[in-house]
Amino acid sequence: MSVKGKNRTLPKLKSDREAEEFLASTDLTEFDFSEFQPMNFEFEAKSARINMRVPENLLDRIKQVADDKKIPYTRYIRQLLEAALKKEH
Repeated sequence: MSVKGKNRTLPKLKSDREAEEFLASTDLTEFDFSEFQPMNFEFEAKSARINMRVPENLLDRIKQVADDKKIPYTRYIRQLLEAALKKEH
């Protein structure tokens, strides 16, 4: 979907360097970003593991929701845990 005057397609960039060069040399007002969605980046190292048993139907549902969100189910579980802790404080 393009907005009048904003119809250029973003190129597929293969490295950070390509992305930096693209951003430094391109007028981004020529592009339609209306379908972009916010993204969270995870920078903290995952240094601890947990192991838990859950009913299979619960895990299946978690995997389905994560798939709908297009993220790994383990990341979705981590997001749920983080959201629950934020509500506590």
